[in-house]
Amino acid sequence: MKTSFKELLFALFAFTLSFSVAYITEIKIVKDAVLIAFLIQWVLFIPAYIFQTEKFYDLSGSLTYISIVSFCFYNNYESGNINLGNIIISTLIIMWAIRLGSFLFIRIKKAGEDIRFREIKKSPSRFFMTWTLQGMWVSLCSACALAGIANGIEINSYFYVGIVIFVIGFTTEIIADNQKSIFRKDLNNKDKFISSGLWKYSRHPNYLGEITLWLGISIISFSSLAGWELITLISPIFTYLLLVYVSGIRILDYNGNKKWGHLESYKDYRKNTPRLIGFL
Repeated sequence: MKTSFKELLFALFAFTLSFSVAYITEIKIVKDAVLIAFLIQWVLFIPAYIFQTEKFYDLSGSLTYISIVSFCFYNNYESGNINLGNIIISTLIIMWAIRLGSFLFIRIKKAGEDIRFREIKKSPSRFFMTWTLQGMWVSLCSACALAGIANGIEINSYFYVGIVIFVIGFTTEIIADNQKSIFRKDLNNKDKFISSGLWKYSRHPNYLGEITLWLGISIISFSSLAGWELITLISPIFTYLLLVYVSGIRILDYNGNKKWGHLESYKDYRKNTPRLIGFL
C-alpha cells in the first residue's frame, strides 16, 4: 500500500511538472495539448492493464506525439496563419514518431514481450505511473515545438541550423537501430554485444541520435519563443537526463554488466567507448 501511494504520488508529480511548464508559457493551445497527451495515456492504460499487455505502449507514445503536434498545427492554421516553418517542424516530428513507433512495435512483436514490463504491469499503480511518465516524456520533449507552432515558427538562420542538427540526429538513430537489428539477426552473434559500426564509437549511438534530434527541434523553435516560453527549451536537457539516468542507458548498462561483465572484451569496450560521445 505504501509503495502504491508513492507511485501514484510520483505520477501526480509527473503530470504537475509537465502542465506547469505548459502553464508558464501562457499559451492555451500548449496547455490543452499537454492535457490531451496525458488523457491519451490514461485512457489507453485501461485496456493495457485489463489485458496485461505492453505491446502498444511505445506505439501509443508515437500516436500521442502525432496527435498533439497536429492539434497545435491545426489550431494555428485555423487562426488563418499558413506558416511554412510550422509545416516543416510538424512534418519532422511526425516523421520521427512514425519511424520510432513502428520500429519499436515491430521489435516487441517479434520478441513477444518487453521484459521491462514483466513485473510492472502486474501492479495497477506502477503500470499507471509508467503510462503517466510517458505523458511527461511526450509533453516535455515536444513543449518547445508546441509553443513554437502555436506562435508560428520563424524561418531564419537558427531554423536552418536546427534542421541540419535534426537530420544528423535522426540519421544517426536510424543507422544505429538498423545496425543493431542486423547484428541480432545473425545467429553467430547470439548472446554477444555489438561493438561495430556506430557502436564502435558510442555504446548508445541510437540515444545519441535521439538527444541530438531534439536539440535540433529546440533550435528550430528558439526564435519563435519569448519570455517565459523559453522554459520549454528544457526539451533536449530532459531527453538527456531521461535517457541517461532513468529509462535508457542506466538500465541497459546494468543488464549489460550482468550479462557480459565477466568478459574482458566487454570490460575493454566499456572502458574505451563513451556512453554517448566524448565527455557525455
